[in-house]
Amino acid sequence: MIRIAGSGYHLPSHVLTRDEIAQRYGEASARKADRSGVLSRRYAEGESQIAMGVAAGQAALSDAGLECAQVDMVISAAAVPYQPIPGSAAIYAHALGLADGAVETMDVNTTCLSFLSAFDLAATYIAAGHVARVLIVSSEVASRGLPWADDPETAALFGDGAAAVVLTAGDTRIAARAFETHGSAWTACQLAAGGTRIDYRDPEAEFAAHTVFRMDGKALFKLSAASLPGFVSSLIARAGWTPDEVSRVIPHQASPLGLRHAARACGFCAGTFVDICAEFGNMIAASIPFVLARECAAGRVRPGDRLLMLGTSAGVSFGGVALEIAA
Repeated sequence: MIRIAGSGYHLPSHVLTRDEIAQRYGEASARKADRSGVLSRRYAEGESQIAMGVAAGQAALSDAGLECAQVDMVISAAAVPYQPIPGSAAIYAHALGLADGAVETMDVNTTCLSFLSAFDLAATYIAAGHVARVLIVSSEVASRGLPWADDPETAALFGDGAAAVVLTAGDTRIAARAFETHGSAWTACQLAAGGTRIDYRDPEAEFAAHTVFRMDGKALFKLSAASLPGFVSSLIARAGWTPDEVSRVIPHQASPLGLRHAARACGFCAGTFVDICAEFGNMIAASIPFVLARECAAGRVRPGDRLLMLGTSAGVSFGGVALEIAA
């Protein structure tokens, strides 16, 4: 049993709109970007991933009424880290002012599902009595490696931002959780450079070409359309719910088209499925906690609610956590 003790988020101030896309990349690219359905997105210009994550973490701690020193564990949940080594969570702990040796840190990367994976892990640690208070930080700078030069429709989907959640012991029940991976589709969504696969020295041009995000949108949509409804139906049944009993769906903001299709195909009641992708874009792992923090701040997550956090990720994976908020 857990409690979402606090949540918060941080958005960069710069809003990238269609007009600026046309100015930066040309009218032809802007017209292709229009097809994404995303009207605006935030870009972190002059603001680091760590700074955004710290701001979101501080907002979540303030919402929880806690000081940084009261946290037992910091988890960084992001698809792309600040740097490969060390993990970003250690950097967050230092930037938040936590004393050396006072906190445990770890990084969790299941791309767009990183927050859900971290949430599930933190809840397990809390239930086992290993830790009492966990700060999960999801901060993403998607704008660094987007294919504006040759795939503006994909590039236009993404935006930057950060969100954070504090989990403690409480009376909120995880009614069900599920994750599954369709590994045969791993090439459909990838950022190839940055690991051991491609050596930046041989040849450098090949490495540079793979520093740009690539996505086969049609393949991803086809797989999601075929598999996501069954996944969601199984998860809801495992929770002992029916679709019309779900109070609020907090989905990964993959794309406006994908969200509309998922809401229809999974049979959710009108008004339960939160879709803000057109305004903020896909913030990768920060999307789910960002939506959650906004809903909590607006008073739309209430005692007794049945909350479904749901998403897809590169891999290709599906994930979901069904929560019964304490009355």
